[in-house]
Amino acid sequence: MLTVFVVSDASGETVEQVARAALVQFGDAEVRLRRRGQVRTEEQVRAVVREAAEGDSIILHTLVANELRRLMLAESRLRGVDSLDAIGPVLERIAVHLKVTPHGKPGLLRQLAEAKLREIEAVAFAFHHDDGQNVEELDRAEVVVVGASRTMKTPTMLYLAYRGWFAANVPLILETPLPVPLLSARPERVVCLMMDARRLRELRRIRVSGEAIPAEPYTSLEYIGKELLHSRRLCVEHGWRSVDVSGKSVEEVSREIIALLPGDDARSASP
Repeated sequence: MLTVFVVSDASGETVEQVARAALVQFGDAEVRLRRRGQVRTEEQVRAVVREAAEGDSIILHTLVANELRRLMLAESRLRGVDSLDAIGPVLERIAVHLKVTPHGKPGLLRQLAEAKLREIEAVAFAFHHDDGQNVEELDRAEVVVVGASRTMKTPTMLYLAYRGWFAANVPLILETPLPVPLLSARPERVVCLMMDARRLRELRRIRVSGEAIPAEPYTSLEYIGKELLHSRRLCVEHGWRSVDVSGKSVEEVSREIIALLPGDDARSASP
């Protein structure tokens, strides 16, 4: 019986799919697949070739590191094993056209897939936790954006979410008790958005003109001043960080927020 060793420096799922797609063309032929993933050292390469040399076998591999691909070829020739490099020629041909050297890092495809899945989950989380919704789940948030109305909470939260951060936002309203889960959240994860009072009044006037919202006291400069003072006091009282969003883009605000997060949350992804 023929044994096909599918070898990868990552999980091996991709090269196994390639092998299975090829084997379909041979009907009921007796062939068995043996996956060997996470092959990243010279000794591991030699071990796979030795194992394959014990019987009627071929090796199909997707090793991205040049030195490991060369070693696989040399060891296979030495032991009389038929091996096929399923990714090297593709990398080399693309590199010629792009005039760029490939990274040679194993597992990039899986990392990209996992990152995309995380983004999808983060966006769903954000929509589910916008404007104080489902506050009982705030313990799952990596960052909680708080602030008075129209201080860019929702667009900032969504911008972070589309870059893989689990973010929520909770409005700070005068004379309204804070939700208990917000009080229980780690203070270093909570970021309060502040804004110049006059700029905030302009934004609220625009909202009032397009929606059925009473102008007073919502657009009153005095009332807005009280709200902003309320936000500052809450920051001091609960140890929250704050970011002044006046005249800044969502991208700028998001960068500042990420810079404020604790070290254990500072992931490589950034806006």
